[in-house]
Parts: sequence; structure tokens; C-alpha cells
Amino acid sequence: MHSHENHGSAKTYILGFLFSLILTALPLWLVIQHVMNKALLTVAILLIAVLQLIIQFFFFMHIGEGEKPRYHVMALILGAVMVFTIVAGSIWIMTFNSQVH
Repeated sequence: MHSHENHGSAKTYILGFLFSLILTALPLWLVIQHVMNKALLTVAILLIAVLQLIIQFFFFMHIGEGEKPRYHVMALILGAVMVFTIVAGSIWIMTFNSQVH
């Protein structure tokens, strides 16, 4: 009666945790050491954040696993589009307002 889904092994959780620690410490190190200029640093931090998100999805949320319909993936994509729209719109509005004054 109960459905037992595969939730990963201790090895995958530890590996995901180590990747997450590295991807959290790396931007901090880049900022503290002043390794690159602000524009390049911003791009690097954003890329590391996206990589961190992918690591979280696959190691902890098990997005790629299972034979069930991918409704949760479609909901995740919809959420990502909504978040992107809100963030991009906010940046656009802040940029427009800063040029007016």
C-alpha cells in the first residue's frame, strides 16, 4: 500500500553537501580577495548561484529521478519563469527610476 521512493544514498547527500559548501565559499572568497572587477564578479556569482541551484535540484530534490510524470518539473519551470519575470521586472524598474532623477 505504501509507495517507497528512492531518496538517494548517504554518499550522494554527502557529495551534494560538499559541492554546496564549495559553491557557497567560492563567491565569498572571490569577494574578499578582490579577484576580479565588479561586473565580472557579478556574472561569476550569478553563474555559481545557478550551478548551486542545479546541485540542489539533483542531489537533494532528486529532480531527474523516477518514472512518474514530470508534473513537479513543469511546476518548477513555471516557478522559475515567474521568479525570473519578477526579478527582471524589478531590475528594469529600478534602472528606469534611477535614470529619471
